[in-house]
Amino acid sequence: MALPEFVVVLCTAPAGEAEDLARALVDARLAACVNVADVQSCFWWEGTVTNEPERLLVAKTQHRLLDPLIERIRELHSYETPEIIALPIVGGYAPYLDWVRGETA
Repeated sequence: MALPEFVVVLCTAPAGEAEDLARALVDARLAACVNVADVQSCFWWEGTVTNEPERLLVAKTQHRLLDPLIERIRELHSYETPEIIALPIVGGYAPYLDWVRGETA
C-alpha cells in the first residue's frame, strides 16, 4: 500500500505553548496550516487518571515532512511524552491540497 501524500497531525499542548508550536511549524514550512482549538483531555498519566484543559493542534502537511515535523514538536514541546499522531488524508478538495503542497514545498 502506498503512503498518502498528505497527513493531518494531531498534537495536544498547554494553552500558553500551543500557539507558539503552531507558529513554529508554519514558519518552518513543516505545515501549511495549523488549527488550534480548546479541548478537555482525560488520560492515564503516571498511574492516575488526569483531566486537563489543553489545546489541540491540527496540522495539515505532506507525509514526507512528518519526521522533521515530529522532531520540531519534540524540540519545542514541554511534555515528556507529547501526543503526536498522524492520520492519512485519503481525499479532499484538490485546490486545497494543491495549496498544502505549495506551502510545504
